[in-house]
Amino acid sequence: MAQVEENYTEVSTFIIVGFPGLQLEYFHMVAWFLFILYVTIVMGNLVLVVMFALEHSLQKPMYIIMVSFTTVALPKLIARYWWNDASIGFYTCHFQRHMIHYFGSLNSLIMLTMSVDRYLAVSFPLRYPMLMTAPTMTILTVFSWLVAHIFPGVTSINFIQISFCGSNQIIQAFCDTLSLAALACGEKSYLSMASYATAMFILLVPLIFVISSYFCIIISVFHMTSGQGRRKTLSTCATQGCIISIYYIPRFFVYSVPHIPNMKMTPDSQIATTFFYSFFPPLINPFVYCLRTKEIKAILSRWKLQILF
Repeated sequence: MAQVEENYTEVSTFIIVGFPGLQLEYFHMVAWFLFILYVTIVMGNLVLVVMFALEHSLQKPMYIIMVSFTTVALPKLIARYWWNDASIGFYTCHFQRHMIHYFGSLNSLIMLTMSVDRYLAVSFPLRYPMLMTAPTMTILTVFSWLVAHIFPGVTSINFIQISFCGSNQIIQAFCDTLSLAALACGEKSYLSMASYATAMFILLVPLIFVISSYFCIIISVFHMTSGQGRRKTLSTCATQGCIISIYYIPRFFVYSVPHIPNMKMTPDSQIATTFFYSFFPPLINPFVYCLRTKEIKAILSRWKLQILF
């Protein structure tokens, strides 16, 4: 560690604490749980990637699934509980923080794209194939991947200009903006408010469009003459709406609690909530968005027959 001021020591490494209330005897059990969770998420989404590569008919907006920040966050946390390896380098932590918020922003934009796709499919079924073409989807995808870097990049520039001193313990499962801001030297209120405003913008702006699109979908559904089509559309939208709610509501609560008077969350409950909205959606995405669909069920049945015969 390098000296910054007389009473401060600059932080050169950070310690990922994880769940502060977890007893040592449960570390290996938690490590196994996290490892199984990680393998399940990766394998489930890897099957989808293979299907997308082999079946060009699946290249549609409703089938685009992003594996959020699982690979960025979980391996280090598994090492923390498996081998008690809690240290993470200064710049590695900043890189992890950037990528975690990048994937969070990307997920928000992808959900926005999916809601727009559903709106166009339901409200303009005849024009949908012309509106959502492969080039259009490519443009939306590239746009999402690029724009998602903007706000994490701005925050990264701000963090480069500040110093970290005193405690180097991150009371979280990974490096994120809130945890690092709490370790910054000097006045933290401006950095905390700036981070909160950025997070709310990334969350609320897409959410407004998502809610508006689903409101229009509901209006269109009630104008449908086919009862079967109405039920199918509501079922698809309700499933996507549940995933969107899981993503937005707990995240909004975690970010807002520090700024609400007389409301607090314990570190363990905050980390547990973060775990829920971070890893539950990518865990169930293959089942919710793909295995429910007729096209993928038909492809899996065809592959099964080819293997048997």
